[in-house]
Amino acid sequence: MIADEKQTEVKQLAEKLYAEKPDWITFYREILGIGGIADQMFPSHHELMAFKQSPAYQEILRLLTMLRQLPPPIEELNSSPGQPKPDEEPTRVITVRLPQCLHEAIRAEAHEHRTSMNKLCISKLLQWIDSQNVPTEYR
Repeated sequence: MIADEKQTEVKQLAEKLYAEKPDWITFYREILGIGGIADQMFPSHHELMAFKQSPAYQEILRLLTMLRQLPPPIEELNSSPGQPKPDEEPTRVITVRLPQCLHEAIRAEAHEHRTSMNKLCISKLLQWIDSQNVPTEYR
């Protein structure tokens, strides 16, 4: 199967899952997560990076964004904080050290988008980043 056909197939599978209105975490895990459909269809790093630069991938990110805008289900609103349901994926916390000027810029950007810093940072983490823009660790 050629790359364009694979990209189209992944997009179609994403659209089918989107139609079921899953929560955004399930959608991400099933389509873009490790072991997800895209990971299976594009097993090499090169293939996956090419997919992440495609219009199909951009459409999948658009669907993901639309799911992230949905209000949480009623059950989630009524559940006890910190008590995930048995079928719910646990959340993890990361700590990021950044200079005050960058923190202020993120806070201002979140305010401009009328969203939380957490949602803005998740949006940024979901975007494809060219490896040229990621510094390697010190050797």
